[in-house]
Amino acid sequence: MADRLRLPWTATEIHLLDFEGGALSGILEYGVVTVREGAVAAVRSRCCRPLGRIPAREAETHGLNREATAGQPPFSDDWEWFAGLRVGGVLGAHFAGVEAGLLRAVWPFPRLSPDWLRPGRLVADWGPWIDTANLAGAVLPPGSARGLEAVVRAVGGQARLESLAERYCPTGRRGYHRALYDTLAAWVILDALAREPDGAPWSLGRVLALSAGDPLTRAARQQTELSLGEEH
Repeated sequence: MADRLRLPWTATEIHLLDFEGGALSGILEYGVVTVREGAVAAVRSRCCRPLGRIPAREAETHGLNREATAGQPPFSDDWEWFAGLRVGGVLGAHFAGVEAGLLRAVWPFPRLSPDWLRPGRLVADWGPWIDTANLAGAVLPPGSARGLEAVVRAVGGQARLESLAERYCPTGRRGYHRALYDTLAAWVILDALAREPDGAPWSLGRVLALSAGDPLTRAARQQTELSLGEEH
């Protein structure tokens, strides 16, 4: 565990998430892509019972209404599974702060889980998150759009995304603003950007550092990785 930050990110299990919903309705749909050894190992997605009103504008965006979610268990029923994801790996998303906020609104803290930034310690925190929007901001030319579709197209990943969606996404949920599709899009971005020019994956420490939106946090994470290297 002490060397985890210095190992390639492909050596650590990563769970990319996306939620559809909002503050009024709660989480209406989730998509999770589990990545092991640099490849998609598993996916999971379902609709969830709304907690309140679904605003019309949101329904138009994600295509979910009360009829589509009727009879579904609430998101909170999946506590054991999501808590297990955090124990076993690093969570990630595109604009991870949004997904983290929706997750914390249901469960403020997970179980004691590995602290990926300070190896050997346990924390009750959903983070640190891999954020593919911040990765794009760090790697793509200055001023590049960081929206999900814009970044997928910037890395030349749209055709790959369509192929993954055909394999994994339910019929009728193969497009942007659909949870599993958006999660697969985040995976395409991570796999395209978090590599050296020769294709070698970056270290987990570098991915987590460039996932930080705040420059001070980014610098601190980079220093942590360097400090671990000096100890060996």
